[in-house]
Amino acid sequence: MANMNSDSRHLGTSKVDHERDPGPMNIQFEPSDLRSKRPFYIEPTNIVNVNHVIQRVSDHASAMNKRIHYYSRLTTPADKALIAPDHVVPGPEECYVYSPLGSAYKLQSYTEGYGKNTSLVTIFMIWNTMMGTSILSIPWGIKQAGFTTGMCVIILMGLLTLYCCYRVVKSRTMIYFIHHINDTDTILSTNNSNPVICPSAGSGGHPDNSSMIFYANDTGAQQFEKWWDKSRTVPFYLVGFLLPLLNFKSPSFFSKFNILGTVSVLYLIFLVTFKAVRLGFHLEFHWFIPTEFFVPEIRFQFPQLTGVLTLAFFIHNCIITLLKNNKKQENNVRDLCIAYMLVTLTYLYIGVLVFASFPSPPLSKDCIEQNFLDNFPSSDTLSFIARIFLLFQMMTVYPLLGYLARVQLLGHIFGDIYPSIFHVLILNLIIVGAGVIMACFYPNIGGIIRYSGAACGLAFVFIYPSLIYIISLHQEERLTWPKLVFHVFIIILGVANLIVQFFM
Repeated sequence: MANMNSDSRHLGTSKVDHERDPGPMNIQFEPSDLRSKRPFYIEPTNIVNVNHVIQRVSDHASAMNKRIHYYSRLTTPADKALIAPDHVVPGPEECYVYSPLGSAYKLQSYTEGYGKNTSLVTIFMIWNTMMGTSILSIPWGIKQAGFTTGMCVIILMGLLTLYCCYRVVKSRTMIYFIHHINDTDTILSTNNSNPVICPSAGSGGHPDNSSMIFYANDTGAQQFEKWWDKSRTVPFYLVGFLLPLLNFKSPSFFSKFNILGTVSVLYLIFLVTFKAVRLGFHLEFHWFIPTEFFVPEIRFQFPQLTGVLTLAFFIHNCIITLLKNNKKQENNVRDLCIAYMLVTLTYLYIGVLVFASFPSPPLSKDCIEQNFLDNFPSSDTLSFIARIFLLFQMMTVYPLLGYLARVQLLGHIFGDIYPSIFHVLILNLIIVGAGVIMACFYPNIGGIIRYSGAACGLAFVFIYPSLIYIISLHQEERLTWPKLVFHVFIIILGVANLIVQFFM
């Protein structure tokens, strides 16, 4: 490393071979680590060539590093009394790392990334990132919990996960599918343009609705059912689309289409609003006893909704990254609270309208599917468009998630995130194969979301933020019994949330 002049010129001399000099490259550097990550010493050696000598390091850089090296020789590394003072240590904007080829790579402080986004942009970035396929299961979760209980659980889980996310933000300063209609689908038509179906009615799991009519059993329907089955054929069709996308070296192309997530959520809001206006509200309040067409207001299956909501409100692993580019860092907590409020209102809006407008009678509220789009027939144009939006959204998100898995696994094992096309293909086959197996043998989006949400949320939402806060208070000797009991209680809630999923 070396201190640079005000013009930030290249530390290497002009004699460096440009064919071997790829030019400066930005390297992210955390300012809080300045005191713990002291600059390393660079010998001002020369590269001897047959014709001439190439100086690798300028005299100015060599002098700076000798000065820092001198401080490190005055005492042992464990003794902090004689470490190099700040005026000797180059700032992160003036630090360069030399490569063996003689190139200098600039260390860039995170503070240089501040000031890019306004509060409004930051809020909607958080809102868009948090919105996902879990929104499709919110109406089902409300049905499982009961209408009144479901609304209360959504609000309480929003507040709890917001507090845990707040603790994550503060921790930086404290411790250094597509549905087809088969022969057993029952269909209700309140008018010719708004059919609502109960796909599970033929299995006997729901009340017998005698006013339903069935599709004709013709040859065309049988052929469609044979070649377009969401558990037997469609997952294999999607392999042909998704597997090639996972093999791209860089996901930057797909990150540019993140706007599709916002568009799909906005379209879902429009779809739910339109259907609710056409169908009207169908509500009756029975607090503990179910009726033929209505579920009770309070049901003991509400932990299924808490499992779904743990994933629905999950953003804790990337909230620091999203907030670091906020123009006014002092507004981070305020913007986070506003974003969580918008997400909570979105879930309430979608869940309440779908549940309230579901036509009961003649269909039972128990007919609400884990993916509420499955309650609309494939012939419904608006729901078909919603599925297309979600498909394209997943086609942009899926390669990004695959790239993240590749970086974390292959990067740690082989030291290279793209060791060869063979390594990447094997990893992607495992990823896609796991998805196909789940789609074929357990095609229940609500179950998948609540199990994965409760498992991941246990660590990232409940345990880590609480433990970090407890440890930091203990180190500062500010830990009190009320704070300790409260945060241990949060951890217990996370453990109970996971365990109870296996008994529902």
